[in-house]
Amino acid sequence: MSKDIRIKKGLNINLVGAAEHTTSKAALSNVYAINLLDFYGVTPKLLVKEGGEVKAGEPLFYNKDNEEMLFVSPVSGELVEVIRGARRKVLMLKILADKDQKYLTHKALDPDKANAEEITAFLLQSGCWPFIKRRPYDLVANPKVAPKAIFISAYATAPLAADMDYVLQGKEQELQTALSALAKLTPGEIHVSVGKGSDSPFADLKGITLHRVSGPHPAGLVGTQINKIDPINKGEQVWTLSPQDLIIIGECLRTGKFNAERIVALAGSSIKEPKYYSTRIGAEIATFLYASGVNDKNFRVINGDVLTGSKTTPNGFLGFYNNTVTAIPEGDDYELFGWSKPVFDKISTTRALTFSWMLPRKTYDLNTNTNGEHRAFVVTGQYEEVFPLDIYPMQLLKACMVKDLDEMEQLGLYEVIPEDFSLTEFVCTSKQPHQQIIRDGLDLLYKEIG
Repeated sequence: MSKDIRIKKGLNINLVGAAEHTTSKAALSNVYAINLLDFYGVTPKLLVKEGGEVKAGEPLFYNKDNEEMLFVSPVSGELVEVIRGARRKVLMLKILADKDQKYLTHKALDPDKANAEEITAFLLQSGCWPFIKRRPYDLVANPKVAPKAIFISAYATAPLAADMDYVLQGKEQELQTALSALAKLTPGEIHVSVGKGSDSPFADLKGITLHRVSGPHPAGLVGTQINKIDPINKGEQVWTLSPQDLIIIGECLRTGKFNAERIVALAGSSIKEPKYYSTRIGAEIATFLYASGVNDKNFRVINGDVLTGSKTTPNGFLGFYNNTVTAIPEGDDYELFGWSKPVFDKISTTRALTFSWMLPRKTYDLNTNTNGEHRAFVVTGQYEEVFPLDIYPMQLLKACMVKDLDEMEQLGLYEVIPEDFSLTEFVCTSKQPHQQIIRDGLDLLYKEIG
């Protein structure tokens, strides 16, 4: 069964450097890292000491709030470094990988013959559970609370994001296995969204409600789709997953092995040959970044897409949830009187001395310059033009800033996470950090209400 969703509000940011549909195998990384900042809200308790040996899929730490929730190593090798921050908080674990990989193997599980308790226990023990995120609050899901529905977006509209139809080719069996298991964990439906007219591997899978989505970004964000399909109310909970994470879950159920392999899109105008690379979670970005060559000496590497990714370096490591690495020029040069003359090489939602609205299909070579400094909020109506959710974005941002819990609830904070405000942050005349404001608001709401 397929249902169409058409998004009218939004903005496509067409950038130079989209990844070609060619996949190469990345060089093996000597060191792999697990960044614990990827697991927001998790309090880790280490199971392996520095210098200890681990197998791929062997637990490195567990969640202090739920000791059954294990987080595993993507490779076999030696835990060579534990990086700590303030109050000895664990920030990152580095593993020196073996040349010949050894796997911790679990007994394979057939989801068609297993019940919900057996599937939950398997996902927790194998290290697959952290792939399941919950809304509200955008945290790793609580296995003790069943969601009213599960949402998966296989339609990527973010700038230079990985093409889901391409990276999922030939993985129908793994996807079906994972979906069959997840169906036992919710009394509701599994909603999968794909691009309208696309040839998605999800099209012929069973046990899902398929939605064909069209429209500009943020049509591909799962938050936009939730808002149009089944909005979240106070006291309700939904789960979300990435399609590539479904592959890892499905393969683990079928073979008993946690295989952290992932196809990553290397994109951006600073890359000479942008394309896809087969690598592993936590791999050094340099192992595939320089294989494609770089155009600039001064560029920024982004772990993720340009709107929601985090700044890193070529020596950084691929994030646990990321399937895109972007490299664009660093915007540390300033244009004298740039505000006073016509602009042809930048994107803008206004028509004041800008002409991007006349060329909607043109691709742009943008850098990281914010083209202005931080200032007070200006009521321009720009947010509402690109924000398709049935929420007042300006009012919600202000409620979060003044920490008004009642207003935050009434204005729909339960429905959103930081990435839903990435586009309003991009067009913001006031240069306000929308995503951080929403994150702070969610943290306060979770602390006070839970």
